[in-house]
Amino acid sequence: MDTSGKVIKCRAAVAWEVGKPLSIEEVEVAPPRAHEVRVKIVATGICGTDNHVLKGSFPNIDYPVIPGHEGAGIVESIGEGVTCVKPGDKVIPLCLPQCGECSSCLNPDANCCLKTHLCEPQNLMPDKTSRFTCKGKQIHHFLWISTFSEYTVMPDSTIARIDAAAPLDKVCLFACGFSTGYGAAINTAKVKPGSTCAIFGLGGVGLSVVIGCKTAGASRIIGIDINKDKFTKAKEVGATECINPRDFRQPIQEVLTEMTGGGVDYSFEVVGDVNTMTAALASCHMGSGTCVVIGVPALGSHIPFDPMLLLTGRTWKGSILGGWKTKDSIPKLVSGYMEKKFNPDVLITHTLPFEKINEGFELLCAGKSIRSILYF
Repeated sequence: MDTSGKVIKCRAAVAWEVGKPLSIEEVEVAPPRAHEVRVKIVATGICGTDNHVLKGSFPNIDYPVIPGHEGAGIVESIGEGVTCVKPGDKVIPLCLPQCGECSSCLNPDANCCLKTHLCEPQNLMPDKTSRFTCKGKQIHHFLWISTFSEYTVMPDSTIARIDAAAPLDKVCLFACGFSTGYGAAINTAKVKPGSTCAIFGLGGVGLSVVIGCKTAGASRIIGIDINKDKFTKAKEVGATECINPRDFRQPIQEVLTEMTGGGVDYSFEVVGDVNTMTAALASCHMGSGTCVVIGVPALGSHIPFDPMLLLTGRTWKGSILGGWKTKDSIPKLVSGYMEKKFNPDVLITHTLPFEKINEGFELLCAGKSIRSILYF
């Protein structure tokens, strides 16, 4: 049945207010307007950032909202002026846009498009209206893509066409988790062969950092987590050793400095905790170490730290979505996956039907999953 130009009724997970579980609802999804695309989501991952939305610790979110940002699907219809995709294309929605026009998009060394939610809230479409309604109420978008809906609408700056043969239930990880961690090692830190790396936090993004460090040729990759259950998977993807900070009396940065004879070459903070961020910086070699912050901190967080940590020569960097220019790079990463250059499939620990989405969040919060993939 041709649904283009018509309102579609479908299932979606709505966060009606902070602190409450998601509610599976029937929502109405309006057709795409000019420079917009409507996508049928086939699979979507559960990321820690979505949990921040449920807890109210992600900045500038309006409720009720349909979260989700790690999805993959098929174009159902397009609005006027869309040229980058066509109905039937397999696509990945992009939680970080690439408008191609702002100062970041025009800068070869930057990827944080100025259309991002961090610059201007993406709770409504660019024309300041929503394409979602439920029970007669307007429902807000999340990062313009809202992948916890069977159908969703997004601007054409937030969508990338991918290989027609790509398995959507696997490559949805490229929308956030894998690309973020892998790129932080390859693009942001630019890990060198023979180097020593430390990764704080061994969830889906942290393990993707491990894969990136291994790909770059690091000789020693130290995984750090308070959940020892994650160590086996970390070693499977490339960690040479794993440690639990709770096994030591001294601060973890001192442990790492002693283990490595002066500090690691590269450290990565993938927890989103200000104390861990400072510890990761201090664990770097004082004269040449680089620390990359990837974890999303709680709303309103501030970091108190000794500036002498930087004065001696350390570098402290941030990384958003792995430094990739999304529309350009995500399709290339998917092609690399199809060519078996890397295998993020090992990060998927659970596959659940969409109606069990809250069970997926329980697994995440209990530390029992790396990535849960939901299918419609």
